[in-house]
Amino acid sequence: MVSQVFYRKWRPQTLAEVVGQEQVTQTLRNALTGGRVSHAYLFCGPRGTGKTSTGRILAKAVNCLTTEGKGEPCNTCAICQAVTEGRALDVIEIDAASNTGVDNIRDLRERVNYVPSQARYKVYIIDEVHMLSTSASNALLKTLEEPPPHVIFVLATTEIHKVLPTIMSRCQRFDFRRISQKDSVSRLTHICNAEGIKIKPEALKLIARSASGSLRDAENILEQLATYYGSNIKLNQIQALLGITGDARARELVKHIINNDVAAGITTINSVNTDGLDLKQFNQELVTYLRDLLLVKAGSDEAVSLTPEDLAELKELAAKASLPQILRAVKLFGQIDFGMDSYSTLPVELALVDCILPAEEEKKTTPRQTVAEPPSPAEKAAPAAAPSSPVEPVPEPIKATPPKSTAPAHPPVLPRAAAKTVVPESRAAPPMPKKVPRTMPLEPPVTSAPQAPKMVKLAPPQPGSELEQMRLNWKQIIAQAPEDTRRTPAVAILRSAGVKPVAFENDTAVLAFKYPYHMEKIEETENQKVVERIISNFLGRACHVRCIYTPEDNRLVREAQKIGAQIINVEEK
Repeated sequence: MVSQVFYRKWRPQTLAEVVGQEQVTQTLRNALTGGRVSHAYLFCGPRGTGKTSTGRILAKAVNCLTTEGKGEPCNTCAICQAVTEGRALDVIEIDAASNTGVDNIRDLRERVNYVPSQARYKVYIIDEVHMLSTSASNALLKTLEEPPPHVIFVLATTEIHKVLPTIMSRCQRFDFRRISQKDSVSRLTHICNAEGIKIKPEALKLIARSASGSLRDAENILEQLATYYGSNIKLNQIQALLGITGDARARELVKHIINNDVAAGITTINSVNTDGLDLKQFNQELVTYLRDLLLVKAGSDEAVSLTPEDLAELKELAAKASLPQILRAVKLFGQIDFGMDSYSTLPVELALVDCILPAEEEKKTTPRQTVAEPPSPAEKAAPAAAPSSPVEPVPEPIKATPPKSTAPAHPPVLPRAAAKTVVPESRAAPPMPKKVPRTMPLEPPVTSAPQAPKMVKLAPPQPGSELEQMRLNWKQIIAQAPEDTRRTPAVAILRSAGVKPVAFENDTAVLAFKYPYHMEKIEETENQKVVERIISNFLGRACHVRCIYTPEDNRLVREAQKIGAQIINVEEK
């Protein structure tokens, strides 16, 4: 007999058991109590966060014979047990990924008109609804807007940006968040106690961290560990299963970075490679340790989940390093892209040298900057300030043999008017000095070096003109991205992939992409956050980003269509 996997065996059966989604469960609980259940719901969020489970609980709650749809399901009546066991005829789960055509939706539209056979409501749970084709989504619109009174729709998706706005406008939308590490550890602890698994809290934290907010993934990892290692699981076994090296040389390399020791750092990197460890995984652990060091240096010790011994070691390292030095290390090692080759040490070595060399150059230039240099002869001869009297500056005397005359060698300096009335023409100065202009300064004027033109900060656009301003200033918006985002892959794609803003509505900027690959990269969580931050920085308020694919206009295809050709298939680049 096949045993049930953990994520099915420990699936929540009431709204109170749903982990980490209080903003959703409390709203649904109030709707059930007050008799205000909607005809259509849209659950969106990352995988393994409880969307489908919440839809099943809602189906049980509205049809529960004990509470009569006014609260949490009892899980003991015939309807609740039928839904739990997956044999309820009136709770229909549809996988939109395998029912994408318009014919499937037409069949659904015909079936919704039949009254429930046993329950009070027919509940349709359509999973991954974004996989429906455009024609199928349009066919669903009217039924979704005005379904029969005995039908409730629950739509679930992990990619809300691919759902048509017309579908979203007909549903109550609930956003499911990633499960926090604390909530995941609490749930895993409950499962371990019930299953008789002995495991330390530090090991559960490692499982929760590796699951990246997906409780289903965390439960799968726990079950795999229990199957392989039995009921007594140790930390090093988890590290081996997850491919985490746990190598002390990651901390050793951080010490070399703090001490600005390039030779020792390169030796450590090559020893890791020689031992056959995965450099990509080693670099991830290095970045994690550098992040913890950054948080400790910034004074956020409570955000670091480490043992007291490891925390004391981090504090000792943080005392030796400066905050800019740690920040530079986190950025350089965090931006390493191994690509398909995770065996080359060159990317890690380059990051190490780039991280240490600036600190070494600062040390070399600091003593020279602190020693006061003596003033140059030109500075000594320069006047302290411009003369306040109307007397014009006198040129430096020219070394020449004075003519034989009774006039003194150095006549007193007089104003111009006095010189004309007092000095006779016969005793005037020799001709040579007259050729030098009397207004000539002692030294050539000091001119400042030409400054580079400063980039003018764009003013936030007025409401209603956001799209036009984004189109006109798109390159400058990217150029004025926040400093910590300029080396990210998202900015590189925005700068070079021909991305264009095509719409702006409801605080959402719609960006058009020529190639599906670039669109899929921007739709990744981290890259999408960077793009939203760049556009929000320009708009002066928070906004969201939605990506669409607009293939390039091909002139040959258009000419072929004019003479009767038809497009039968489109191959993505």
